[in-house]
Amino acid sequence: MGSAEIQGDLWGRAAKDWAGMQEGMHAPLWEAMLDTTGVGAGTTVLDAGCGGGGASVLAASRGAVVSGLDACEPLVDVARDRVPRADFRVGELEALPFADGSFDAVIAASSIQYAEDRVAALRELSRVAKVGARVSVGLFGTADKVDLGAVFAAVRDALPSPPPGAGPFGLSGPGVLEGLIEEAGMNVIAVGEASCPMAFADFDTFWRAFISGGPMQATLEVVGEDDLRAAVAPAVESYRTENGSIRFENVFLHVTAQPTA
Repeated sequence: MGSAEIQGDLWGRAAKDWAGMQEGMHAPLWEAMLDTTGVGAGTTVLDAGCGGGGASVLAASRGAVVSGLDACEPLVDVARDRVPRADFRVGELEALPFADGSFDAVIAASSIQYAEDRVAALRELSRVAKVGARVSVGLFGTADKVDLGAVFAAVRDALPSPPPGAGPFGLSGPGVLEGLIEEAGMNVIAVGEASCPMAFADFDTFWRAFISGGPMQATLEVVGEDDLRAAVAPAVESYRTENGSIRFENVFLHVTAQPTA
């Protein structure tokens, strides 16, 4: 089973909750990435790992000609409903179904980390970009800048053994993502940050949104929902506001590059 098939299944289990409750809180990151890649009227742009199409909606509102790809067909269906004129496809980041040099701009927001072969996925982003086009890759900043990190730590501690891989911040350290991008044959031209606060009316709302993502769906296969909820609740309580809502401050990293050829 390939990474797209695995991720497609996990993210499809609560796709509507993810698209409707959680995904939109990444909008400041998307706007920053669209800015740094110069997306505007008439720009052909690929949203690689488009999810429910949140970034694609913003690109289309700028007058861009939008294409998108995601491993999760239910999320792609949401994206198609949101941006009917866009070209959305289901597939692998490591094997994009688009011709060489197709796009004026390419963005990959919170998706590269889920590819089994990240360098291969980055090479694909470079391949489908036109000469002189910009490619932007975004993901969590370092753990000290992401309040949700405390919740992720509680999830990790609830697991019977550490999960494989480097976790949600594995590509966030200084120079790590930039190094992979350069290995994939692109020149890094800019590094930036975007603040993406995430607010929820109460714990139940937070919980429904939080477990909708693919990694949490995988965790629920190992830890029962009641047990996981009990493990996470104390960490969440630290971020409750005076009016009873829950708010996390999170900084995301975005790196902009250009193909070398």
